[in-house]
Amino acid sequence: MRKEEAKKRIEKLKKVIAHHRYLYHVEDREEISPEALDSLKHELFQLEGQYPELITLDSPTQRVAGEPLKEFEKVEHEIPMLSIEDVFSEEELENWEDYLKRLAPGDNLDYFCEYKIDGFAVTLIYKDGVFQLGATRGNGRVGENVTQNLKTVESIPLKLEVKGKMPGEKIEKKVKEVVDRGKIEIRGEVYMNKSDFERLNKKLEKDGKKTYANPRNLAAGSIRQLDPRLAASRPLSFLAYDLITDFGQKKHSEEHQILKALGFKTDKGKKCKNISEAVDFWREVAKKRETLPYQIDGVVVTLDDNSLFQRLGVAGKSPRGIRAFKFSPKQATTKVLDIKIQVGRTGAITPIAHLKPVEVGGVTVSRATLHNEDEIERLGVKIGDTVIVERAGDVIPAVAKVLKELRTGKEQSFKFPKVCPKCGVKLEKPEEEAIWRCPNPNCPAIKREFIYHFVSKKAFDIDGLGPKIIDKLIDENLISDASDVFELKEGDLIPLERFAEKSAENLVKAINKSKKIPLYKFIYSLGIRHVGEETAMDLAQYFRNIKKLQKASGEELESIPDVGGKVSESIRSWFDSKNNQKFIDDLLDAGVEIIPPQNPAAGGQKLKGKTFVLTGSLKSMTRGEAKKKIRMLGGDSSSSVSKETDYLVVGESPGSKLGQAEKLGVKRIGEKEFLEMLK
Repeated sequence: MRKEEAKKRIEKLKKVIAHHRYLYHVEDREEISPEALDSLKHELFQLEGQYPELITLDSPTQRVAGEPLKEFEKVEHEIPMLSIEDVFSEEELENWEDYLKRLAPGDNLDYFCEYKIDGFAVTLIYKDGVFQLGATRGNGRVGENVTQNLKTVESIPLKLEVKGKMPGEKIEKKVKEVVDRGKIEIRGEVYMNKSDFERLNKKLEKDGKKTYANPRNLAAGSIRQLDPRLAASRPLSFLAYDLITDFGQKKHSEEHQILKALGFKTDKGKKCKNISEAVDFWREVAKKRETLPYQIDGVVVTLDDNSLFQRLGVAGKSPRGIRAFKFSPKQATTKVLDIKIQVGRTGAITPIAHLKPVEVGGVTVSRATLHNEDEIERLGVKIGDTVIVERAGDVIPAVAKVLKELRTGKEQSFKFPKVCPKCGVKLEKPEEEAIWRCPNPNCPAIKREFIYHFVSKKAFDIDGLGPKIIDKLIDENLISDASDVFELKEGDLIPLERFAEKSAENLVKAINKSKKIPLYKFIYSLGIRHVGEETAMDLAQYFRNIKKLQKASGEELESIPDVGGKVSESIRSWFDSKNNQKFIDDLLDAGVEIIPPQNPAAGGQKLKGKTFVLTGSLKSMTRGEAKKKIRMLGGDSSSSVSKETDYLVVGESPGSKLGQAEKLGVKRIGEKEFLEMLK
């Protein structure tokens, strides 16, 4: 980006960030998520790094937070409460270490890593061992006196006592002396456990009161109000992470030991000899993040040597010797480069935003769905807009919000098409639906997308037959229908570019191998609207062969759990089509052999009457395989947690279902226990 463009972008970013930071820190409300705000700040920081001459005193990177509320007495911090600069990748963390090595050549760089709890920062001052003053961060230099509210937090000691082991006799003696007569300052986070947050939010909603977006906002809202009785009524906690008073401690890790000995809850953290160990710790924490009782948004990496930390000093408003290694955000900001139309296998017309690549949820995203015409109108999105993109679990990335205040006037409106962009047929939209569809069964895009689906892993699972090869086969007129795949011979493939005799032989072998297919995979491969993998499994288990399913009445279909009128109608309509009947006959004529499901009795009924939900990834099998095993033992697999759920199987990197299970009291089991149940 040229300097002039960067200058304009920086000015707009500063205004937007200042607005949202004011809402977040002063008014305890937000219009965008903290993750999205972090993403904007990160962009600003990088632009200012590229053009340091454009940094101004009013830049959000040069200060900590908003101004304190007027209702509270102001408190000036003797030692400023500084912010921590964020990094979002291993590369950025390694660059930081290189920077430290240049600043301190020859020094040993040991680190201390601890959870970055998503709470509300406060400082506590004790005089002669008694809690005297509690203050918020405020703008880093001046905060707010919230002593009475903090006194209601039970995890904050009102009187200090030395109860635990100290890092050495000299330090222990000094601590005891200052506890008896002197001043001690401790900093940390006020937070709320996730389960307490859910309960309290439900109560607020029931009482018709304002609910909170996240536990951090609720904790902040509880501390920054004038009636201590409200804070006392809320289950707040405190986690100490910084000891301002000097007792002769040489390491930051020793401060955590002292804090624990003084009666504070603190993160034990981990000492790391190098950045590689810090990254390993970050990865370990990321895996168990969702299972923790409170929210964390990363790991704080600090130089463990206090004297080196002090010697390196401060750059802007952040110490040089500390970084917050954030988890990949579920939201981030980026620019819409274009909007294009995608035609799905059912004819669904989906607008897709082509984006400037950005990392969201650990994945580099360059495209995001805009869902439908109504959603484009609701968002008001234009080509060239800066947008917030979100990604949750395995869900396709989506555009969540348009930051219209960052517009330059060069953005272009998108006009939704009236005809299919692939075949030119007029689009249709039933009254009860929001999605436009191409009604042409011979539309080349629909056919192509259907073949992609037909050979996919969850369907016929033909190894080596991906979209690029399918495109080539279609373009060369070797296939025009999914059933044509089974007619391919080595001689058809060898003349194609990049196909040698061996690769042609391997693909034909894979095609022939795929001809033996379980009934549930065969049903899924047909691409019947509203019939996903789980419904296909239910249909296979009930009907046990394709002929019975073909003849099933709507009433019989609706008798199957989770198959309602809409799904039943879609299934019946598909099998009533003469083209679809011929398609099945063609597949059977081509040698496709459909394997009926194993009788549940053959595997026993040990899981009969039990409902399982899976979250996260399993090491020993895919989710589809796990669901199949559950059904073979008479159990049921559901996609959502409810009061009827008996077990939540928790794999690596679990999602929001874990919190839902905790809230409903559903039993949670790990992969090891789950495998024992399957034996």
